[in-house]
Parts: sequence; structure tokens; C-alpha cells
Amino acid sequence: MPKLIRLYIIQVAIGFAISAGFTAALVGFDVAGLKHLVLETRDGPLAAFMIFFFNGIVFGGVQFAIAIMAMRDDGTPRGGLRQMTHQLMPIRVESKSKEKRRARTQPFG
Repeated sequence: MPKLIRLYIIQVAIGFAISAGFTAALVGFDVAGLKHLVLETRDGPLAAFMIFFFNGIVFGGVQFAIAIMAMRDDGTPRGGLRQMTHQLMPIRVESKSKEKRRARTQPFG
């Protein structure tokens, strides 16, 4: 299995584990009356599954994004601290236009 696919599966599994804990906390602390909805209504388990599943998708995606952005593959320095490899030298550039610039008589507007 390719490394990237394995990384994705692991990070999504971690995201769904976080979602399970989050859903349990929502029901346990009775946030917005979810405990009553989940435990005492006929469609409560469906509501709990939907909260778990959709939060799992979000948390899995965020977990994968964090893992990808934290990757370093070759150890080369990154950012703006690179050393210059050549010397900068000013050169004179002559204008080929013979016409002088005229001052504007009207302000911008």
C-alpha cells in the first residue's frame, strides 16, 4: 500500500476516534438537549450516528491536513533564510526617449 494512502487511512481513523469522543461528550453533557434526543426518541440513534459520522469527516480531513502540512521530506532548509549565490551589481541604463516629460497642468481626479 502506498505511504500516502496509509497515512490518509490512519489520519481519518484518528479523526473518527476524536469524533466518537466529541459525540460522547455532547451527549454526556446534554448540550442543547441532545441527551434527551438520543436516548429517549425513536430516531435518536440515527441522530447520534449522523453527528458522529459528519464530525468524523470534518475531524478526519483536518487531521489529514495537519499531517500533510507538517511533513518534511528532504531536510533542506525552507523559508527565506537562503544565502545569496551571486553578487548584485548596479548598471547604468540610458533612456532612449528624446522628449522631456511635461508637468501635468490638471490634478488627478
